[in-house]
Amino acid sequence: MTKLVLSELTLSHFRSHKRAVVPLDPRPMAIFGPNGAGKTNLLEAVSLLSPGRGLRRAGADDLARRPEALGWKVTAHLQSLHQTHELETWAEAGSARQLRIDGKTAPQVALGRVARILWLVPSMDRLWIEGADGRRRFLDRATLSFEPTHAEAVLTYEKAMRERNRLLKDMVRDAHWYTAIEAQMAEAGAAIQRNRATAIAELTAAQEAAATAFPTATLALTASEPIPDDLQTALADNRSRDMAAGRTLLGPHRADLDAIYADKGVPAKDCSTGEQKALLISLILANGRALARDFGAPPILLLDEVAAHLDATRRAALYDEICSLGAQAFMTGTGAELFAELGARAQYAEVTDADGQSIVTQKDKP
Repeated sequence: MTKLVLSELTLSHFRSHKRAVVPLDPRPMAIFGPNGAGKTNLLEAVSLLSPGRGLRRAGADDLARRPEALGWKVTAHLQSLHQTHELETWAEAGSARQLRIDGKTAPQVALGRVARILWLVPSMDRLWIEGADGRRRFLDRATLSFEPTHAEAVLTYEKAMRERNRLLKDMVRDAHWYTAIEAQMAEAGAAIQRNRATAIAELTAAQEAAATAFPTATLALTASEPIPDDLQTALADNRSRDMAAGRTLLGPHRADLDAIYADKGVPAKDCSTGEQKALLISLILANGRALARDFGAPPILLLDEVAAHLDATRRAALYDEICSLGAQAFMTGTGAELFAELGARAQYAEVTDADGQSIVTQKDKP
């Protein structure tokens, strides 16, 4: 099978890591150690090798090690579809994040052409019971994994919407100010809707085609108000109502991801904590299977505290599925015993804290 593999990861002044050089092989990596030692920081560094702000959505300055605040850098060697790339992303103090691929400056969207990275973090455990914003971000991350240009469509739409909202708040009534902005929103909005629908179809097909120990979720894209096909006309017709509200009330920014535990017919929001976690894992695995087929290699998986709320049987099933998929997965947990079922199928690293500095020690076994 074609692999998507990080062969080395280097962190410099990143979060709690003053310097860490981590050689890697294609096997999953189990990372264990006490809370606060810096395990999640390793996963966050890897997440920055994909478009966007990473798994914590942090600003560039927030990633710098304290108290030095000198800036930070993450470097990695990536084997992708029979090619090797050197990826470098960094930020100087007070400056925006920058990126080089193979020594050449590149936009973040270019990362989506050489790598696919998916993640599951504890904050997502409440995905089904909190607001729609988090579910949209979850869906858009999945959508981005299938269509790297999705990020550009979202950014274009959001920028145009901010301009429109400013006009609405200023009570500007002249239609000429709105026409070009609404046309831009309609074009980008159509791409967003189309890309999201494709992602849901891909996830659904990947779930249905797999024999898995994790539950299947029936997915649907919903909205408080239907999003019309002719969004430009709808936005023009809605200006008075939007002006009264001071914001745009119609469009893909109001969409939501609806999920139902298929076997039980129960909405995800009404499932138990363990069932909600299992549904999330099921979607991440489905995303991975779909990408293995479409991209040509399984994605890199970042699974923070993934064993939480999983019993030993389901934990072992998860590890079996990751290994069967052939994905390089980075998994964290507080104790080595959480990864016992992996045995020699994984590589291991212990992260400890020494005087406020994270130390990564690689091990042959847990």
